[in-house]
Amino acid sequence: MGLAASVVRVGVCCLCLGGVASAQKPGEPITLNFVGAEIEAVARTMGVITGRTVVVDPRVRGVINLSSEKPQSPAAAYAQFLAALRLQGYTVVESSGIHKVVPEAEGKLQGSVVSVSPDNPAGNQIVTQIFRLDHESALNLVPVLRPLISPNNTINVNPGSNALVITDYADNLRRLGRIIAAMDMPNATDVEVIPLKHALASDLAPLVLRLTQTSSGPAVQGQVDNSFRTAIIAEPRSNTLIVRAANPARVALVRSLVDRLDMPTSDNASGNIHVVYLKNAEAVKLAATLRAAMASAGASGGNAAAIRPTIGGGAAAAAAAAAAAAAAASSSQAETGGQIQADPATNSLVITAPEPQYRQMRAVIDKLDAPRAQVFVESLIAEVNADKAAEFGIQWQGPIGQKGDGSIGLLGTNFNIGGTNIISLATGAVDGTSVPSSGLNVGVAGRANGVYFLGFLARFLQRTGDGNILSTPNLLTLDNEEAKIVIGQNVPFVTGSYTNNNTGGGTVNPFQTIERKDVGLTLRVKPQISENGTIRLSIFQEVSSVQAASVNSPNGLITNKRSIESNVVVEDGSIVVLGGLLQDESALNEEKVPGLGDVPLFGNLFRSETRSRTKTNLMVFIRPVVVRDGASVDALSMGRYETMRADQQAVQPRPSAILPDLGTAQLPPPPPKPAPRPAPVAPGRVSDR
Repeated sequence: MGLAASVVRVGVCCLCLGGVASAQKPGEPITLNFVGAEIEAVARTMGVITGRTVVVDPRVRGVINLSSEKPQSPAAAYAQFLAALRLQGYTVVESSGIHKVVPEAEGKLQGSVVSVSPDNPAGNQIVTQIFRLDHESALNLVPVLRPLISPNNTINVNPGSNALVITDYADNLRRLGRIIAAMDMPNATDVEVIPLKHALASDLAPLVLRLTQTSSGPAVQGQVDNSFRTAIIAEPRSNTLIVRAANPARVALVRSLVDRLDMPTSDNASGNIHVVYLKNAEAVKLAATLRAAMASAGASGGNAAAIRPTIGGGAAAAAAAAAAAAAAASSSQAETGGQIQADPATNSLVITAPEPQYRQMRAVIDKLDAPRAQVFVESLIAEVNADKAAEFGIQWQGPIGQKGDGSIGLLGTNFNIGGTNIISLATGAVDGTSVPSSGLNVGVAGRANGVYFLGFLARFLQRTGDGNILSTPNLLTLDNEEAKIVIGQNVPFVTGSYTNNNTGGGTVNPFQTIERKDVGLTLRVKPQISENGTIRLSIFQEVSSVQAASVNSPNGLITNKRSIESNVVVEDGSIVVLGGLLQDESALNEEKVPGLGDVPLFGNLFRSETRSRTKTNLMVFIRPVVVRDGASVDALSMGRYETMRADQQAVQPRPSAILPDLGTAQLPPPPPKPAPRPAPVAPGRVSDR
């Protein structure tokens, strides 16, 4: 009975309100009184009151209580209706002028209202709004905003535009907009410039940064750590520190530290003599470079107008320009009072200059006094020789004609190929001045009038000689510094002589002038490392030796020489061939008796023949390796060191029961590696990020 009475009461109430709505004027106040009314019926009534077309989703079911104590406008009544639906898990979305009552989970899919403005009207209608962030990361705000949005609505991130896309009720979006505006703030202060009076900016920046930096904890999973950290940049020209920190408190901390550290180094704060100890550069060369730079700066700034009119005036104009430049350099040095001297004993620079000029020079010194890379150059000289020779000859001599006393005739052949001929061998064999040539010698001796003579000599020879020479000189040098290695002998060469004929009865004083030259292997190289990692090499390589046959020659020594001088560009660690010689030489020498030597087979008795072939293959290779730190130098050196120790151990004498052990020199074991030193902080831009 109670439920039936309520339904009848709701229907009557709805009909009455409908009649009133049709009879009332637009905007006239309305008093609501729905108790246990169906949501669909109330929705249609709200559509009649507000003039909207309302459609109810079939999934929306249930009753609703909606009442007001005093008359209110149709807009307020509609807002109260939306609030009551929201409490029951339903909402109203607008699409093409039609207001649909749907479950809250469907509201984000069917709603068509999209806004990019932060000032949306408050209400209980689901709206999609885009929040574009200027400073904070959108991904970092998702964990903060997600609990503030109803479970049925969404929040998404677009990393490309750093924007948040949120679908929720309009009144909640207004609250989220205020939260996002409060959190989307710059995470760093403005740039602060702190001038220094006494200390150098390049020296003070790393120290202040180390004192002010803080270690931050690990970032939360799913978030990006975009927190700004203190950055300190040294500006050498004006001797200032440029500071940017996360908040004003940290800037104040930096200022307080700078005020305490920016103190004079002595009681005489106006002193202008400074000592700069160098770490890598050579003091003498760097002092000359700085003096030239200061002189050129003074010449270009002070007398540019005086030099310009002399252009195109010939030799006199050039001389005038040089004199003007020298005068400008001297006047600039006198005006500024800057002097740079080198102390080779301590490898330091003594600079006498006012504070502004000293700061300018100190910035240049910090850049020039940088660690220089080294280049390890490996050179390989490979030479392969192959000599082949074959010799064959027959010589004979014999008397003909009268026997006994009287004239006789001689008939035979005499060839010089192969060395000693038959006549010189026969005459020199008695006193030992002539010996048979190398190879197989077959001779027949005859006897005439009681005297033996060599009547027939046949010689057969085949010779083969192979040679393989491999030299691997290597050296280590600084970038852009020439290095030289010489392995050989210092050989004397006679360049002149003098002998007194003693025509006047005086004392004879003969003498010779001698010049000594290096004979052996010479390697001279100058590497230059480019920015892209390639190495430009200026190379001179020479291999020379004294020809053994010329040692006792009256004409002097003869040297064999092979040299290469070139400029090449090589990749780091690559092997390149500098040049070489590929030579194949063959020779055929023949001596014969005309006519008889051409007879087949029988002509060999009247012929001597020599054939030879010489092949020479010579190639020079080079491989540069850039060594940039101490660890690379240590690894390279220890590898060669261990190789030499292994070779020395391999040639140790075996133990002997007869001979005592006299001991041999041997390299000691390599020392242990020292502990690594902390890396120094380079001047310039410093940041703890």
